[in-house]
Amino acid sequence: MWINFFRLRLFCCLLAVLMVLVLVINVTQVEYLDHETVSAMFIDSSGQFVSSQVSGISRNPYCGYEHQTLSSWERMEEDSLLAALQWQVPDMGPVPFLKSTDPSSSYFVILNSAAFFKVGSQLEVLVHVQDFQRRPKKYGGDYLQARIHSPKLQAGAVGRVVDYQNGSYKVFFTLLWPGKVKVSVSLVHPSEGIRVLQHLQEEKPDRVYFKSLFRSGRISETTECNVCLPGSLPLCNFTDLYTGEPWFCFKPKKLPCSSRINHFKGGYLKGLVTAAENAFFQSGVNIKVPINSSGPDWVTVIPRRTKDLVEFNLGSPKNVGPFLAVDQKHSILLRYRCHGPPIRFTTVFSNELRYVANELNGIVGGKNTVVAIAVWSHFSTFPLEVYIRRLRNIRRAVVQLLDRSPKTVVVIRTANAQELGPEVSLFNSDWYNFQLDTILRKMFSGVGVYLVDAWEMTLAHYLPHKLHPDEVIVKNQLDMFLSFVCPLET
Repeated sequence: MWINFFRLRLFCCLLAVLMVLVLVINVTQVEYLDHETVSAMFIDSSGQFVSSQVSGISRNPYCGYEHQTLSSWERMEEDSLLAALQWQVPDMGPVPFLKSTDPSSSYFVILNSAAFFKVGSQLEVLVHVQDFQRRPKKYGGDYLQARIHSPKLQAGAVGRVVDYQNGSYKVFFTLLWPGKVKVSVSLVHPSEGIRVLQHLQEEKPDRVYFKSLFRSGRISETTECNVCLPGSLPLCNFTDLYTGEPWFCFKPKKLPCSSRINHFKGGYLKGLVTAAENAFFQSGVNIKVPINSSGPDWVTVIPRRTKDLVEFNLGSPKNVGPFLAVDQKHSILLRYRCHGPPIRFTTVFSNELRYVANELNGIVGGKNTVVAIAVWSHFSTFPLEVYIRRLRNIRRAVVQLLDRSPKTVVVIRTANAQELGPEVSLFNSDWYNFQLDTILRKMFSGVGVYLVDAWEMTLAHYLPHKLHPDEVIVKNQLDMFLSFVCPLET
């Protein structure tokens, strides 16, 4: 009896050791996969997202973001986002201006122009790009925007551009309304200009600088501020205690950090590009210039309710807020304030600097609560990791809000296209904003929020692109917003 008991005990011990060994091996494999490879999403030649294995995703060393503490899931997500935004521009070495993309000699053709179209049909357009010597280009990387529109109907839609990396691009449109529909294709930036923008994004993230005023009594000092600051001078640490969003200012020589009064844009750095690089950013030459069609550029395809809002004048600065309006008839209270730094439109008092995530955490929520968020433009000069971090904090707060109050409606406005010139392109290019827009859509996919697609609304519209779109476009955005808030007539 004792012999059998001893054998059973020995067997159980051996089994336990074996289970521990298996567990250690599995954990080691998981850690190896977590550090070496991650599952990510790429765009294939047809423009569709496909799963792949990403290894060795490079991170921007800006402000030590590559060393930030992330969970395995957050690291995987960030790798996936950065991989999906890898812009394929071949390293051709220095390219002379005459061999760069010339929109005036490039052209597009409607592939199925003779077909009989119905609403819902797909239209395909092939774009061929050439250089200033009228020679076909052999590589891709150009940033194109394409749309279909009917000016009389004030209707428009955006096309999906696929880069074949050989100087040819195909654009796919879905025909959404009947009548005469015109096709428009524009070169936003040549691939040679995109390489310059990539370099600025990686090497010059501080090309917009910010400042704060410190004051105590009759003594005042102004110092530079940013997400991080170079050198070894003493700093004031204004990192948000809850979200961990970093923000620093050089410490005043005679005043304490607690004497900070405001935040404002200091300015834009000059001399960022060489004369040769500057040639790739010429208004009317290669910045948002239309590409003509080699044949027909069109095909034939066989009530706003008033809100009685009354604004209360709080004496707040323009754009900054806070703003307040009330509609007593419909029991509506509307509040607005700007997001936390970086902000570059005007001076903001320090006690008005609020992070979106913190504001969301202060909202009770419920079926009568609607939250609208717009965060993108002021991040265009920073590495993508800075924007990812900000959205990660906002997304966490949104998830928590929806967990405690599932009937809360959360609406996010996407980025939009804007007018571009040689200087604006270096700081707020549509190419930068396209990246931010893509990140926003991916990070909030499946979260349970609604999107007001300002990107498509501005890109598809016949009106010129503006950072702050014209009234008719804003009305369209508001109509879409209200369709989420009031989906049914009551």
